[in-house]
Amino acid sequence: MQVKYSKHFLNKLEDIFAESDYILRYEKGSFHSGYCILRDTKIAIVNKYFPLDGKINALLEILKSIEIDPKGLSEKNRSLLLELTQTKLEI
Repeated sequence: MQVKYSKHFLNKLEDIFAESDYILRYEKGSFHSGYCILRDTKIAIVNKYFPLDGKINALLEILKSIEIDPKGLSEKNRSLLLELTQTKLEI
């Protein structure tokens, strides 16, 4: 899958989090790789000062490292999540 660094693609990734059990927050901080995950409370925090491509890359890394129940997602988001997690991304 070809990753598109656009606001529209960022919104698609944010929609997956909105429909999942995880809360996505943009906060300031000096995170090692641009994000941190608080697993016990299912919160994903992305550095809000990252540029667009940094935010997208951070969200893609998070989606590959957590488990989201696809049953709770809309068909559109379920197919996107499946495509993102089962294919090698072309960045």
